[in-house]
Amino acid sequence: MSAHTYKLIELVGSSPNSSDEAVRNAIEKASKSVKHLDWFEVTQTRGHIVDGKVAHFQVVLKAGFRIEE
Repeated sequence: MSAHTYKLIELVGSSPNSSDEAVRNAIEKASKSVKHLDWFEVTQTRGHIVDGKVAHFQVVLKAGFRIEE
């Protein structure tokens, strides 16, 4: 196994349906312009409440992408 070097970026994803979908939305969008995304870590989860119900989910995540040799 070779050693890799990664760079971290911070992403914010959102979804009206779930925090999982918010993560998926952020990763999918970032992967269109960032090559070699390999992992992520959720650092914050929050949401918006309307009329006593969760109306929107938002997550902040760190994503690591491998730097090419």
